[in-house]
Formats: sequence, C-alpha cells, structure tokens
Amino acid sequence: MSKQFYGGQAVIEGVMMRGRKAMSIAVRNAQGTIVIHEEPLTAKIYTRKWGQWPFVRGLALLWDALGLGMRALMWSADVAMQEDDAEEEVEFSGPVAWTTIATSLAFAVAIFFLVPTMASRWFAGFFEHNPYLDAVAEGGIRLILFVVYLWAISLLPDIRRVFAYHGAEHKAINAYEDGARLTVDNVQKYSVQHVRCGTSFLLYVLVISILLFAPLTFAWIEYPWLALLLRFVTRLLLVPLVAAISYEIIRFSANHAENPLMRLLIAPGLLLQRITTRPPEDSMVECAIAALLPVLAADGIEGVPPAQPGQTDEDAASTPHAYGEAVAD
Repeated sequence: MSKQFYGGQAVIEGVMMRGRKAMSIAVRNAQGTIVIHEEPLTAKIYTRKWGQWPFVRGLALLWDALGLGMRALMWSADVAMQEDDAEEEVEFSGPVAWTTIATSLAFAVAIFFLVPTMASRWFAGFFEHNPYLDAVAEGGIRLILFVVYLWAISLLPDIRRVFAYHGAEHKAINAYEDGARLTVDNVQKYSVQHVRCGTSFLLYVLVISILLFAPLTFAWIEYPWLALLLRFVTRLLLVPLVAAISYEIIRFSANHAENPLMRLLIAPGLLLQRITTRPPEDSMVECAIAALLPVLAADGIEGVPPAQPGQTDEDAASTPHAYGEAVAD
C-alpha cells in the first residue's frame, strides 16, 4: 500500500481534511462552537486500488477541488451563518449548492480558459500567428490572471480569514508529518507553507499546460472561429491529463524536498503561498486539529486531543479524547 498523504483545504470559518477512508470538516459557528461533519469516502477513486495508481491518483485531487471542496465550502457557509444552537441538520448538497458550483465552474472556465485563448490568438496575429509564441502567450496570460486573481481576493477581509485557516491546515499537517503531538502550542510552531499545497499544484498545472497545449494552437485552420473552438475544447479535455502529471511531479518533489534541484522546483509554489496563507489564530488551529483527528482515526491512527489556547502539552495529554467544545453534525 502506498504511503498516505493527508491534505485538505480551508473553508468558511474552518478546515476540511481528507485521508484514505474519510473526510472531515470542522467549522466554528457563530456561538464559538466547533461543529464537525464526518463522512466516509465511498467514491471508487478512493476505495479501489486503481485509485492509488500513478497518474490516476492525481484525478482524486481534481475531484476533491470540484466535488468535495465545493460541497465543503457550501456546508461551512451554512454552519458559520447559523444564528442559534438548533440541532437541525445542515444540508450538504441540493439545487442551490450545485447551482453555485456550476456558476463558479463557468466563471473559472471563462476567466482561465476562454480569455487567455482569445487574447493569445489576438496577440499572435502581430507575429504572423507563430504557434510557439501563441502557446507561450496563452500560458503567460493564464498565469498572470491566476496570480492577479489570488492577489485581488487576498485584499478582502473575509478571504484573508479563509487564507488564515489555510495556514492552520498546513500547520496541522506539517506537525503531524513531523511526528509532533497535535496540540495548539505544538502546531503553531510549524510553517504555514506546505510543499503539496493546492496552490502549488495549480501553479504546476498552469506551467505544464503551456507545454502540452503548445502543439494545439490550430493556427493552420483557415476559419478563426473553428480554431478557437478546437483550442477551447482540447484544453478542457486535457485538464485531467494535466492534473495527473502535475500531481505526480508535486508528489515526487515533496518526497525529495532535500534535493537542491527539487527545492528549486518547489520554490515558486511556496512563494505563491505567501498570498494564499496567513498566520492563523489559536482558534483556527483548533479547527484544523479537530478536522484532522477524525480522518486519522478513520485510518486507524490515534491522535492527541486538541488543546485550548495556552494549554500546555502536559494538560493536553490529560484531556479526554472527546473535545468538549465540539459537536458532531
């Protein structure tokens, strides 16, 4: 069995974590209570052996972003906005949720696929539609849009809180992978950056797409509208392949992070994480730990109960396993 890497993402006022067998979301509601939702991972890409095959396992990360990640965001928003302690079950899906997901995907496709494709074709017109310049321009425009988008949303106060939870997620995973006890004081000692971060993954996707899309400019087609359509369709169809290759590269580089060449490969992603992560508050780290513990337990790994801010490691060791302030959804 291949080594299990744990990962997750920040959500509204909380953190989602995923392991081999389960996912867990811990969100702090308006009353200050951490609400936890757990569910087994039943999709075949998680449960079957072929889901761990090289290049196939990268598709699980893509599924996380499109499926689990978006649903977790919707659920966390519902919990964070609850105004009382009513124990009514929070909906995790539904028409509104899936409409929101579809709208978000349409926006992403328009901004990061359609706009660069159209703009690069216009740019290449000044150079007799040189296919290589066309491909580089498309990738460069897409990369610039991505960085500018991240920078722009990082200016919003609510997004800065999400980015702080992102930092808490990284700290918790860094602490676990280093063998540290999962207490707030311990976790806070670790970096907000992580070599397998989704931000780094997306950066790899953008760079690799330049290479894979380069032969597919369709500059030889006489009808501009047909060339544009073919470029757009082929890029969408190749997204799974780009994601699969990107995941294997980021996984390999993370496993060999001490190699100087790998450190150079990792560096741009870590630099970009300066935009998408913030130092978290202790309460945010509590959420990250609360999300990670059920995932570890589902995989048969016993964790240490999360600690209150200022609690010592000795106090945490004597704390009952059930987190008194958390409630299961």
